[in-house]
Amino acid sequence: MNGVYGFVDCVFPEPREVVHAMLGPGHGPAVATADTGVTHALAATGWPQATALFARDHCVVAVHGHPYWEERGSRQTTVSAIAPRVLQAYAERGEAALQSLHGDFAIALLDPRRNHALLAVDRMSVHNLVYAELRDGFAFAPSSDALARIPGVVPQLDPQQVFNYLYFHMVPGPATIYRGWRRVPPGHVVAYSKGRVEVRPHWRPVFTVGTEADFQSRKREFRAALEDGVRIAVDAQACGAFLSGGTDSSTIAGLVGQVTGVPAKTFSIGFDAAGYDEMDFARTASRHFGTEQHEYYVTPSDVVAALPRIAEAYDQPFGNASAIPTYYCARLAREHGVKRILGGDGGDELYGGNARYARQQVFARYDVIPEPLRRAVIEPLARSLRHTDRIALLRKARSYIAQASQPMPERYESYNLLERLGLATVFTQDFLHSVDPLVPHGHMRSLWDSTPDDALINRMLALDFHLTLADNDLPKVTRMCELAGVDVAFPMLHDPVIDVSMGLPADYKLRGTTLRWFFKESLKDFLPAQIITKEKHGFGLPVGAWLQSHPPLRALASDALAGLRGRHIVRPEFLDRLVNHHLDEHPGYYGVMVWILMVLELWFRRGNRAGP
Repeated sequence: MNGVYGFVDCVFPEPREVVHAMLGPGHGPAVATADTGVTHALAATGWPQATALFARDHCVVAVHGHPYWEERGSRQTTVSAIAPRVLQAYAERGEAALQSLHGDFAIALLDPRRNHALLAVDRMSVHNLVYAELRDGFAFAPSSDALARIPGVVPQLDPQQVFNYLYFHMVPGPATIYRGWRRVPPGHVVAYSKGRVEVRPHWRPVFTVGTEADFQSRKREFRAALEDGVRIAVDAQACGAFLSGGTDSSTIAGLVGQVTGVPAKTFSIGFDAAGYDEMDFARTASRHFGTEQHEYYVTPSDVVAALPRIAEAYDQPFGNASAIPTYYCARLAREHGVKRILGGDGGDELYGGNARYARQQVFARYDVIPEPLRRAVIEPLARSLRHTDRIALLRKARSYIAQASQPMPERYESYNLLERLGLATVFTQDFLHSVDPLVPHGHMRSLWDSTPDDALINRMLALDFHLTLADNDLPKVTRMCELAGVDVAFPMLHDPVIDVSMGLPADYKLRGTTLRWFFKESLKDFLPAQIITKEKHGFGLPVGAWLQSHPPLRALASDALAGLRGRHIVRPEFLDRLVNHHLDEHPGYYGVMVWILMVLELWFRRGNRAGP
């Protein structure tokens, strides 16, 4: 896996052999190692334009990603030139040097004389860094798999994180699936010094609205930031763009052509399933911007062929089914000569584009009613109406009150599969005794409370910087692109684009229940009208429908769930009902549960990973 690897304050007979073991087979196209000593080593692997290592005065730094260095009005975008600047600036002003480092990055800096290491990732953690305190010393890598290859290190599966995976469909950071192994949180530094580890932020999302909210000036600032982000992301080598037909990918595709003067190569995925295919919108954007469009329709057979390999590619179970189309789209780009592809991820979470934001705004109106009236009259009355489900209006009113009366952010998960099904229905008693079911709520609460902002939309955005971007969408895209053999960059996460979002009034992001008001108004003279007005859809895979209609996929699922029985996590009778009854009753809803359980078992199987 591409990234930075190393250790410090360790005693290994052959440090160079240890760090090469961490890299493992099939690492990236460029590898650099330097200054391997008795107690330390550092390596960087990845695309040559995105990876550098530099040593000076007994210190060494590795940089991976697409950073740029901006200081006193000058900008440096070449990673090989940035690495020595990081080292020099750190020597002069310590961690404050990171204020000059922008873009997406993972860095590791070692000072072996002081048994010191510094790790850092960018604002949204585009690049992963896992670290662990060993019996002697400190080690880090882009994945837990790499740490597990260190001689004498035996990872211990954490049942709590298995539960968290089944709750969130991924393992939320900074935890990993293994006990004691952590990830560097978005916008944070991890410092190790002589056996002591400290974690602290180098950037926090702070929403600050200026005294003037002049739309035209904000629009110019936003458009300039977007164009600058695309210009930095576009490399001299062959570059393309994902094109789903949504506002984000369409904007990036159009700006690539504007910045380079050459129509972008765009790549789109379709599904031959009613309600899931959005290829027509991708074609609309392609025609509008005159892109060189390439398309691929993912089939159930593609899922069967790719899923075991994709489950293996992640260092912990990862249940986002849209990893499948992402992989095939990136592979299509590679087949057409693209070496770097641009993704549109981040626009929803920065500018208010997810449908749940509008839904939560509707629920928030309930809070306007005085609390005594809610608690003493409305909610008891709603509970008394539980036998009136046949009356649609009363059923909807009771459902609204039940959800609106929950606090945020717990209300976010009111439709969670485990919450709806009931934990005792899904899990074995022994597994439930080994975990704390309240941990997911506590995790969301800690993230929610870390952003003290009065605006509901801003707090939801800040929560999703972690749960949606850092833990879900970005690992999905970065890992699948690497598996397909292409580099990926995200212009929507360009620091100035983030900064514009931080300074907008809340109702510029969510105006009533209108999503992305400012974003769409700023781009309505650039994007096709059909793209501006289309409803938010996403990049979903028709899992449930295909599990019903495609026998080989259903057989793969049945085999995986049969294997999961022996791990004593999920009740066998629930697995039987899930496959034989629930899936046919509501394939779209229960298909997701089948998928995340299937991925869990496939992840356990591949690479002989330790399982319960």
